[in-house]
Amino acid sequence: MSARIGVCGIFIECNHFTVQLADRATFERSEWLCGGELLAKDTGVLGGMMSVLRANDSEPVPLLYASACPSGAVRAEVYDALKNELLEWLDNAGELDGILLCLHGAGAAVNAPDMEGDLARAIRERVGDAMPIVGTLDLHAHITPELLANTDALLAWETYPHVDAFETGERGAQTMVDILAGRLKPVMAMAKVPIVISAIHGQTQPPGPFADIMQEAKKLEGNENIYSISPILVHPYLNLPDMGGGVLVVANESETDAVILAKRLAKRYWEKRHELQPETIEPNEAVRQGLQIEGGPVLMIETADCCGGGATGDSVHTLKALLTEAPNHPAIIPVVDPEAARRAHTAGAGQAIRLLLGHRLDPKWGEPVSVDGIVSRLSDGAFTYHGGIWDGRSGCMGPTAVVRIGPIQIVVSSNATYDWMTEQFDLLGLDIAACKFVVAKNPMNYQQAYAGMMKAAFILDTPGSTPANTNALTYTGMAADWFPKKTGVTIDKPTVFASRQRDLTTRKLEIDGK
Repeated sequence: MSARIGVCGIFIECNHFTVQLADRATFERSEWLCGGELLAKDTGVLGGMMSVLRANDSEPVPLLYASACPSGAVRAEVYDALKNELLEWLDNAGELDGILLCLHGAGAAVNAPDMEGDLARAIRERVGDAMPIVGTLDLHAHITPELLANTDALLAWETYPHVDAFETGERGAQTMVDILAGRLKPVMAMAKVPIVISAIHGQTQPPGPFADIMQEAKKLEGNENIYSISPILVHPYLNLPDMGGGVLVVANESETDAVILAKRLAKRYWEKRHELQPETIEPNEAVRQGLQIEGGPVLMIETADCCGGGATGDSVHTLKALLTEAPNHPAIIPVVDPEAARRAHTAGAGQAIRLLLGHRLDPKWGEPVSVDGIVSRLSDGAFTYHGGIWDGRSGCMGPTAVVRIGPIQIVVSSNATYDWMTEQFDLLGLDIAACKFVVAKNPMNYQQAYAGMMKAAFILDTPGSTPANTNALTYTGMAADWFPKKTGVTIDKPTVFASRQRDLTTRKLEIDGK
């Protein structure tokens, strides 16, 4: 008998240090899918899930899937609407054999700070203990006891920059197939250490401290009772209790094996903590040093204003430094400012314009700058991602303008968008190679986007809700000491929690009999 597997999820990475909240439009600009729209997904995590289910003669049953660009916490009424709609689809789905959940792991709603744990619990209450629930996560997940208690297996992405979304979907679906076939009786253990650190040194390709942990973990997968190992570099911009990175292990029947290995690898992660802490430089000094470097582009990495981490993207700290230190050098700087974009569109291409720009969406982090420039390009801001977690999906900057101040080009957009490669700049026909400076507002993806092109990259020390140095933020949710808040903090052992080992129903699928 063919298995019927419900496919669903709410996917967003949230930030508690910004004033913005994710509303319904935040998701509608991205994905709010059900029925045939969900079934048609052939890229990303969902595409990987569909591929494996169909290859194993299983029927994917679409429930609801919604995703959005990272933001602040999800508004309570929006999360309620998403969860209730998902549960309604579940109630009307007929008899199911399992649930596949596509999650981020660092979601937070105003009324559900542990959003994924809350969602998993609501689904578990509907389907009971006998039905397997398998979830996929970003490796920046904040994994909680509630999420672990209400799922049977969780698997995280293995790459950063994230290039294995499809493969992770395949792994998640294969895990479900193995459970239903009776080959896997999963039990999970998560071991955490109090490291709350930015992703600057979190790459998974060597060399690098997190890459070392990932390589060690993957060499141990498949040994004896070990099914899957997921090193976790927690998203540090949540303000919640018990934050920390570590290692998640899925074992076959043996909780003891899962706990021992998770603890061992989490200790190795703790030993790497000082290597994970980045060094930063003030923007003006970075520009001055960049001017001493022959050629370009020289990248100014303003990670404190990373839309991909939930920031608003409206910082102009680096723009101010460039206007002061290098006003006659070609540069590109992205700024999210819907009012400035509207005014530029009203003025029209080729027109002179005076703008008060920046720090109007999240004014806590700086003051706007007054600029006089020329509107050189206008766009509706619609583009398509190529590769990565959103491969093939549309991006929506909204009304967007390029405003020139001499050789400096400011990309003024209406909506925050995730930076993958250079899709936003390419849409506008900007010549990146001809620039002396390019401002990139992400902590990692710039390494692939500008590989072979950039002459240098400076990690900037600027105010914002996604800073390279997490000491710049005030965490009220963390009760205990953590690194790097206290560089001398020590731990006796990682914190470990395990999933429940359920008696899962496997009799309806006879895959082994093929």
